[in-house]
Amino acid sequence: MDPERARELLARERERVERALVSQGELEGSDELSEADADPADVATELPDTDLEAGLVEQFKDELESIERAEKRLGDGTYGLSIESGEAIPDGRLEAVPWAERTADEQERWERGG
Repeated sequence: MDPERARELLARERERVERALVSQGELEGSDELSEADADPADVATELPDTDLEAGLVEQFKDELESIERAEKRLGDGTYGLSIESGEAIPDGRLEAVPWAERTADEQERWERGG
């Protein structure tokens, strides 16, 4: 993949993730009632949303770390090569997941723990 295209894709994804993290931060800092002042039933119904938000924040942080590693690989000249095998990652995969660290097959094996 052309390095300029890679920079463009990574910058776009960084902006998306950072915007999402800021948005989640604003939700957490809103002027809602404290749990001590809130009705227990209301707090109980909000727990799944809080868990979901925490999960999303964690996902966005993981993506941001992956983007940072991809930007480092771009600077090192190793962007687009699998960190596992050194094999070229297809451009189509990098277009879809610009921070991809492995080929699709390698990623599938890694996610399964193999």
